[in-house]
Amino acid sequence: METKQCDEITEMVCLVSDLQDGQMKEVEVDLNKILLVRNNGEFTAVGGLCTHYGAPLIKGALVGDRVRCPFHGACFNTKTGDIEEFPGLDCLPKYKVKVEGGKVYVTTDKKKLKKRVKKMSGRVPGVSHTVVLIGGGPASLQCAETLRQNDYEGRIIMVTIDEQLPLDKTKLSKAMNIEIEKVLLRQNDFLQEHGIDVWTKKEVKSVDTEAKTLTFSDGTNQHYDQLLISTGGRARPLQCPGAELENVKLLESYKDATEIHQMSAGNKAIIVGTSFIGMEVAAYLSDKADSVTVIGSSKFPFQSSLGPDIGKMTMQMLKEKNVKFYTSNGVAEIRGENRKVKEVVLKNGEVLPADIVIVGIGVIPNSNFLKETSVEIDSRSAVVVDKFMKTNIPDVFAAGDVVSFPLPLVGHKRVNIGHWQLAQAHGRIAGLSMLNQQVVINTVPYFWTMLLGKSIRYTGYGEGYTDIVFKGSTEERKFLAFYIKDEEVVAAASLNFDPAVARLAEMLLMGKRITKAQAQSDDLSWLQLP
Repeated sequence: METKQCDEITEMVCLVSDLQDGQMKEVEVDLNKILLVRNNGEFTAVGGLCTHYGAPLIKGALVGDRVRCPFHGACFNTKTGDIEEFPGLDCLPKYKVKVEGGKVYVTTDKKKLKKRVKKMSGRVPGVSHTVVLIGGGPASLQCAETLRQNDYEGRIIMVTIDEQLPLDKTKLSKAMNIEIEKVLLRQNDFLQEHGIDVWTKKEVKSVDTEAKTLTFSDGTNQHYDQLLISTGGRARPLQCPGAELENVKLLESYKDATEIHQMSAGNKAIIVGTSFIGMEVAAYLSDKADSVTVIGSSKFPFQSSLGPDIGKMTMQMLKEKNVKFYTSNGVAEIRGENRKVKEVVLKNGEVLPADIVIVGIGVIPNSNFLKETSVEIDSRSAVVVDKFMKTNIPDVFAAGDVVSFPLPLVGHKRVNIGHWQLAQAHGRIAGLSMLNQQVVINTVPYFWTMLLGKSIRYTGYGEGYTDIVFKGSTEERKFLAFYIKDEEVVAAASLNFDPAVARLAEMLLMGKRITKAQAQSDDLSWLQLP
């Protein structure tokens, strides 16, 4: 049955008896995919596709009034549609539900919006209070939007050394020739409408926290009332003779991605590093470069983070695409001609011809510009913050890859983790803290990597794990891996095993203890997988 009224369409989508409490169902009204949820006898309906990359939420994990995306871990309130955990910036549209005569009806409007932007204020003329956000990444953008969502009326200035507005940099190692429009997180019109100034190609040289002034590399100054340090990290450079040659590239910006794509096409590409950036770039270039060779210091890719079995599997996947590996090795020297790379000398003495060398061997927090300040920096150059993302200096906050923050999952031990989702979570907490809304950082790390169309999901904090328990197998490329420390599950990774990692993330967030015995058991009913 379908009824139409003005711009609205109402359809009967199911019987009341079709859904039990705690269940969800994907329904369609006027070609709109909608997630229908029943909780405590009440039906609610929200958009059925995640606002991050459009994943079907029906395949995710439902816990109470919250659904977690199976792909990348974003969470939404199923009553309001509001985004509660990242990645992604926008909320789900919410739809009217009516129950009548044992039938459930959902009403949509003609706009067919897949996303809903939270109500945001703009700058009010005459309000001089200024928040400056150093860095153009997800932490800065989320902080700015959080301020406007909570009626902040002052000036917001985002300062970035990048040439572009804030980008989805996670795509740059997976689709290196992507058009700029497809990676912008927000369009310029949106930022202007909400009074978020973005100063591109601008580098902060120093900070005077007493005078509350920033000095830029071009000699100009800017006063702030509150400051966010969200400068992220820079790629660790290669330390060897020849590392300064023109065709030795780091992947830090949109321009870098474009240049690597262009310089690798039809040429011999050598990638140094077998972690996430190196492996994603190798996968991307496998059908574009003349040859792709990967050099890694460990025996397998991802050996310390995901373990040797998953590493071996990813290596095999890339070998099937003719990618060559030199593991337990390193670069001794890069030789060139006319300032351009010609060959790479390995530590074992082998010489490999090369037209371009791409380096992905880790990240260093960008905190050098704070050296002359009293802002607390740890031994690894990360800015130290508390559970409200405050530094030790009043009105100075920090967020994202540059910080060391207390993670509830490990008893509030301070950690430095470079996950996209965490940077957004930090930015939100920092924005609320600036407005004196004391909300504590409480999030479970969630990460993904994409290799040749296969996505490995990861949640938790596995550092120091002593054992891995597998369900399924890496040989079949369908598995769930539990990382064990002190007889407990501290993290999990999966491939083709959704929504296991999303479900586990919710359990970890709720503080549920999962034992090694549970992980080893053939009975996984405790995970409540569909």
